[in-house]
Amino acid sequence: MITWQWQTFDELGPHSLYAVLALRQRVFVLEQQCLYPDLDGHDQAAMHLLGWQTVDGQRQLAAYLRVLAPGAKYVEMSLGRVLTAPEARTTGAGKLLLAEGIARAVRLHAGHAIRIGAQQYLERFYQSFGFVTVSAPYDEDGIQHIDMLRAAQTA
Repeated sequence: MITWQWQTFDELGPHSLYAVLALRQRVFVLEQQCLYPDLDGHDQAAMHLLGWQTVDGQRQLAAYLRVLAPGAKYVEMSLGRVLTAPEARTTGAGKLLLAEGIARAVRLHAGHAIRIGAQQYLERFYQSFGFVTVSAPYDEDGIQHIDMLRAAQTA
């Protein structure tokens, strides 16, 4: 079972923020061996969705994404830094995260499309949530990415 936390940067608090940054570093920098500026200046204006699980009595961050308003990074709103902890993979946590993230993003910015810069190997996963590929593959920090768009919806 996942418990969702949906907060602004200022509401996160030091323990949640530390958990987010540690997991992003673990997945994107260490696991994917990708040296890039994770702290890109967008976190402060984003809404953050954290998915917590309790494992052996310990609260652990299992899934995370951030939502940026239309105009913050792209013309459309965007989802980014989408990840699941390695130990939460194959449990359905990623699907739950994306479904929850899309629902909350649509409520927050109804009537706007959602753009993502997706790792290309996850193209089918994102397509299953209504995203359509809108770019040719491109290299971003040594990993093949594609831009994908999900049509605007109302809440």
